[in-house]
Amino acid sequence: MKNILYTIATLLFISLSSCTKDFEEINTNPNAPNSVQPSLLLRQVIYDFGENMSYEGFVAGDLLSQHRTALDFNLFDRHALKSPQLGGNPWPVFYKNLRDNEIILKQARQTSTLKVYEGPALILKAYMAAGLTDLFGDVPYFEAFNGTNGEVTPAYNTQESIYLDPKGILDNLDKGIAAIENYSDAIPLQGDILYNGNLQSWIRFAKSLKIKYLLRISSKVDVSSQLQALYDEGDFMLTNGQNAIYNFTNTAPNSFRLAQLRIGDFNNFVLSETMEVILTDLNDTRISKLFRPFSNSTSGEFNGLLNGIDASSTSVALSNYSLAGTIFREDTSTLDANFITAWEVQFALAEAAERGLINADGQTLYENGVALAFEYWNTPLPTNYLTGAAAYNAVGSSPIQQIVTQKWIANIINGYEGWVEYRRTGFPELRAISASLNNNLIPIRMPYPAEEEALNRENYIQAANATNDNSINFPVWWDE
Repeated sequence: MKNILYTIATLLFISLSSCTKDFEEINTNPNAPNSVQPSLLLRQVIYDFGENMSYEGFVAGDLLSQHRTALDFNLFDRHALKSPQLGGNPWPVFYKNLRDNEIILKQARQTSTLKVYEGPALILKAYMAAGLTDLFGDVPYFEAFNGTNGEVTPAYNTQESIYLDPKGILDNLDKGIAAIENYSDAIPLQGDILYNGNLQSWIRFAKSLKIKYLLRISSKVDVSSQLQALYDEGDFMLTNGQNAIYNFTNTAPNSFRLAQLRIGDFNNFVLSETMEVILTDLNDTRISKLFRPFSNSTSGEFNGLLNGIDASSTSVALSNYSLAGTIFREDTSTLDANFITAWEVQFALAEAAERGLINADGQTLYENGVALAFEYWNTPLPTNYLTGAAAYNAVGSSPIQQIVTQKWIANIINGYEGWVEYRRTGFPELRAISASLNNNLIPIRMPYPAEEEALNRENYIQAANATNDNSINFPVWWDE
């Protein structure tokens, strides 16, 4: 019996040994590619990031910026930002797409026939890195995309270094522009759903982003000479035809996500009282594009709800409040995933002029921005709009307040941009929410997600300690 057992054990050992020989070759699917063509990956990065951040904008960013409010599942609207529900967790969106974009960048640098992808990949890296650090502050960056080389617990870098150091945001924009300008081969850029392979448009995109980011850090760094040079050169977005956007379609899978979800999820979000009052005071006709009259209205009126209700103790009737407009559900064919637009650039330059950072006519830039923003939202600009409450020097306001408020209006569903600009400028004035879970304070940064504490604990602890225990009330570098 013992000999039989030994024999069985020996045979099993031999069998296992033979199974492990050439294991990798035998268990490799010949039909599954080991690498992805950069054309496919570029399209995926642009689409996935734009789609996810547009969704995040509707269900989370717009709550923080008080464009709209949530009736239920609204812990995020009450500023419990560590408790994301229908949205409010952009961290994996950034890191997934930054990781995939890094693959494009490495391929472009390793293979001469893919060199055309280097400039756009550097520009996208700068764009996504800026969005990430503007929300969270210090984040893993310089070591964060080396997972394939063994780095799985990257250190956190300061926001200042992410903006200013070599291989950081501004440096990558400059290098991206240079890579495109120096590209002389005839191989086209494929998979580009922003500009259909037009490399000059990518240069304009990068220079427009540079204007935005220089203004964003202007309280910390003297950026006036750089901004003036960009303005004088004039190679930035001037028309909506030059916007960095892609269009949603009217059918799945490329329609806006809220158009595909159940009606109950869509109906959970209504016009914010803050947005209602601002648009009404300005006699702003875009309200009819962005929202619908509430069901119980007898004369096409709009009604907003104060943000942050306690849904467990407050009962509200949906019919008393204005839902999002039909462009967000029934007809999403005119809706865009927005990376940056001509109106945002005009408003940034107008603010730079008003703050004395560039020598330019702030009022002209502001009025150009307003006209472009109305055009972007497919709404005719009323002839008296810029001479009334929306005038550049309107009584009871200031040019900076007017500029940022107009940018805030147009930034609806544009990720978290409305809230980021509020944090930077204090405009427009947001309201104290109904039932705050943050001591009646409006948050000024996103918290690091719980998975960071679990998966990157040592580095997370250092970052949490530097932000007062990962506080949502701790300012980022440019906001200090």
